[in-house]
Amino acid sequence: MRIATWNVNSIRARAGRVVDWLVREDIDVLAMQEIKCKPEQFPAQMFEDAGYELVIHGFSQWNGVAFASREPMTDVATSFPDMPGFLKGEEGPGLPQEARALGVTVADLRLWSLYVPNGRSLGDPHYEYKLDWLTTLKEYAADALSAEPGLALALMGDWNVAPFDHDQNVPGLIEGLSTHISPRERAAFHAIEGVGLRDVVRPLVPEGLFTYWDYKQLAFPRNEGMRIDFILASEAFAELVTDASIHRNERKGVAPSDHVPVVVDLDIPGDNDDRPMIF
Repeated sequence: MRIATWNVNSIRARAGRVVDWLVREDIDVLAMQEIKCKPEQFPAQMFEDAGYELVIHGFSQWNGVAFASREPMTDVATSFPDMPGFLKGEEGPGLPQEARALGVTVADLRLWSLYVPNGRSLGDPHYEYKLDWLTTLKEYAADALSAEPGLALALMGDWNVAPFDHDQNVPGLIEGLSTHISPRERAAFHAIEGVGLRDVVRPLVPEGLFTYWDYKQLAFPRNEGMRIDFILASEAFAELVTDASIHRNERKGVAPSDHVPVVVDLDIPGDNDDRPMIF
């Protein structure tokens, strides 16, 4: 089984590219972020014609997450427990939740498509929201694995954190002054790993490969990018992983997303899929 995550940065602008890539790369399940549309606006027919079912969670032209899968999806959740909300100028509990998390179960795998808040700047309320969001996500993962130690859990998506110095090559980013690389963000990311999850891509993909490049100032040709898209998985999921890849070439061509897909290959016992490819 091939599972992938991709911040598509507006699915209505890039549906053709995404579906073409899904079929060409023989992807079974794709977690998408920043779809930027409501479910009724999603270009579903293209995916369905290619043999994919969809689960979509979006409220407006901002944020939004989705799954496309060749396999049935069950146990759909549009938030994890106690997920924080955000409303500019407001504080406290009970704020409206954004479309940033979507959970499904596929073939006994518990998968989440996550679009972690950006943080904006270190002094912005969105930064504290981001840290609260990551802390609550950690608590969910810890509780889920405590209740079911053998759970094959994967948290996938755009984390908006570069956990190590070598995960970014962006001029002007300064630790202590910039989001995505601040000590508190990195600590929050590593705390999630600390509850029993690990990056299942990094051991199989060389350092120096990024997953995001800004559209401005020739960032991609200069390779001024960041590695901020990850698949953090439980031991039961990690044991199934046989290979991983970052599809850098998807940043090229006409109207690309500013992110590229991250893919893992799984060897699932008893999975003898003999379905014909759809072209």
